[in-house]
Amino acid sequence: MKFLLFADLHYAPGLFWSRGWDALKTFQSRAEQEGCDFIIHAGDLGHSSLKIADFIKAYNEFHIPSYHCLGNHDGDGCTIEDVIRDYKMPHEYYYFDACGYRMIVTNTNYYKHGDEYVRYSGGNYYSHPAERDYIPPEQLDWIRQTIDESEYPCILFSHQSFERCDGLKNRGDVLDIIDQANKKRPHSVLMCINGHWHRDFIRIRNNVIYFDMNSASYDWIDNPHDLFPKEEADQYEFMRNTVCYTDPLYAVVTVEGTTVTIDGMESTMYHGITREMTNNPVFDRAGRPVTPRVESAKITVG
Repeated sequence: MKFLLFADLHYAPGLFWSRGWDALKTFQSRAEQEGCDFIIHAGDLGHSSLKIADFIKAYNEFHIPSYHCLGNHDGDGCTIEDVIRDYKMPHEYYYFDACGYRMIVTNTNYYKHGDEYVRYSGGNYYSHPAERDYIPPEQLDWIRQTIDESEYPCILFSHQSFERCDGLKNRGDVLDIIDQANKKRPHSVLMCINGHWHRDFIRIRNNVIYFDMNSASYDWIDNPHDLFPKEEADQYEFMRNTVCYTDPLYAVVTVEGTTVTIDGMESTMYHGITREMTNNPVFDRAGRPVTPRVESAKITVG
């Protein structure tokens, strides 16, 4: 099985520098060249499905099947119901089988207010910073059942990380499901893939590959800078709050048996501007730097 993966494109004309259409053409052309079985992104394709309808249509109707995983920003400017409809997703979380493997696409975009789990929609999560990033109990039950009932090894997709200590708040519940499934039947879960953090990182935990997929476009910085050419930065509301990648980043992932091969890529920082040159911390909260690449790797889980 072979698929093209990207994350966090953040296509939002006038807001972010993301080269949306050029990036999409790059992803689709490479998927054709590689003979990929499908294309999938790990969230934050855009910020409002209502404003990029033609772009979504071009993604959805490509002749290679193309799938969505919801990110925290996909419904910033519209309802999550709008996004699910426009992305043509069967549900906010779902699975599909391909070439002898099961892809389990989760929705980690909930905040927990008291005992209530609330889906991110219309930017509501901005008002609940301490309560963000949960999977509700009914979805946890669905994940467990979907893994247990699968005759195939599974790969889990999420926006928030199951691996990072500052990732999903109830990540321990997901990890327990994965670990218990693999104890009952080895290789029930081979890999977990997430976006959100705009970092390139791979960790092996209990014979499961956890792949933190880099952003296709940029890294956000809290303190803005004036290092980009003014005539360019003036075209995008938030460009001064980013450091960007010259080329859209993606990976081609091949799975054969219990071996996963990640064919990554190298780019450069756009205009040579790095976090080190701005008034911002070099590393994120997990101690991971910004790099304009997706590292290649070949890993066989035991």
